[in-house]
Amino acid sequence: MNRWSVRLLLAVVCVLAVPQPAPAPLVYRPGEGWTYEPVGSEGKWRRVRAKDQLQVAQEAFAKKDYRMALKAARHLVKQWPLSDYAPEAQYLLGRCYEAKRSDEKAFKEYQTLITKYPKYEKTDEILKRQYDIAGRFLAGQWFRLWGVIPFFPSMDKTADLYQKVVNNGPYSDVGVQAQMKIGTTREKQKNYVQAAKAYEVAVDRYNDRPAVAADAFYREGIAYEKQALKAEYDQSTAGKAIATFSDFATLYPNDARVPQTQKIISTLKTEQARGSYQVAQFYERYRRWRGALVYYNEVLLLDPESPYATYARQRIEELKKRTQTAAR
Repeated sequence: MNRWSVRLLLAVVCVLAVPQPAPAPLVYRPGEGWTYEPVGSEGKWRRVRAKDQLQVAQEAFAKKDYRMALKAARHLVKQWPLSDYAPEAQYLLGRCYEAKRSDEKAFKEYQTLITKYPKYEKTDEILKRQYDIAGRFLAGQWFRLWGVIPFFPSMDKTADLYQKVVNNGPYSDVGVQAQMKIGTTREKQKNYVQAAKAYEVAVDRYNDRPAVAADAFYREGIAYEKQALKAEYDQSTAGKAIATFSDFATLYPNDARVPQTQKIISTLKTEQARGSYQVAQFYERYRRWRGALVYYNEVLLLDPESPYATYARQRIEELKKRTQTAAR
């Protein structure tokens, strides 16, 4: 690069580095950000009273002029955050972003509304709107990079949205559903242990709602079962699944799903017996007779009616003879 090219580049950098006043129609206001305003109409949407400012925002929203509604509502909550009209303006911010399909921004504005104005009369509606937004992400909607560029779906972020709904109203009807959806979200990402924990929270928290507690109990057992059968068989998780299903059947004996849980328990016990049988064979292969006997006996305890139990009894008798012979 020659000397003149370097000088030209430095001149361009200097010009760009020096702040320049932005001509209309692009206007920046602290706390409100950049807004588009046609030449000659700058600030004409601004009012001197919060009530009148809200009216501007509401009328713009009714006309589906979401750009103007956002601008007017944000100005209100910035200028009059403690006025009686601020909660409604904050609500409109969420509604505008939701209408524009900017769900992450909408959720955030609704969260701000619940945090700053907990006594707002539309809180139940806000919780439902947050729940529905989380549901769209659960269905596969992509989160956006910098709130603009569709980037990726994320079950971790979706579970976080549902958790916020739960925190906002843990004992509301929407809060109950959101807690269950946390489990569904974790199942969708095949994180069955976290799913089971989410359902366990629902069991403990909503034990005074039998239908909810029963469903959560059953789903907790299913989550543990899926984890037990994931990759190599997990004996400890299978035990948790069996214990959960057994408690479910004891607490809700008339539930229509009890027969199905009994079948699952039987299958899991058979799998546990198979696992112990394989361990016993490993010990026997290396002539560790006492260890083999321990695990063959465990097969009998886990599932005495399984085919593995039949083989285990035969091996136990054979090993007893072998150990007795070796002791003489």
